[in-house]
Amino acid sequence: MSVRKLKPITPGQRFKVVNGFDAVTTSTPEKSLIAPLKKSGGRNSSGKMTASHRGGGHKRRYRLIDFKRNKSTVSPLSFSFRSSRHSNSSLGRV
Repeated sequence: MSVRKLKPITPGQRFKVVNGFDAVTTSTPEKSLIAPLKKSGGRNSSGKMTASHRGGGHKRRYRLIDFKRNKSTVSPLSFSFRSSRHSNSSLGRV
């Protein structure tokens, strides 16, 4: 991952450094590691509106991540941006 220095447009950005996206792959995510991200649209179990101004938007999917990391040998295959977590993560092969 590269590090990118911002131009000082405001005083708060004068010494700001952010991660670059050059190592992030743009390929599609692994199908076996994707689960649907269900949304209710503001409706309860009986189907009635209980919260207004919810619903619509782009379809989102949840990417399964192994947080235990108890495998002995893992080699990284690709890096990708996780929109549901707002973070980068890597796909590895055991």
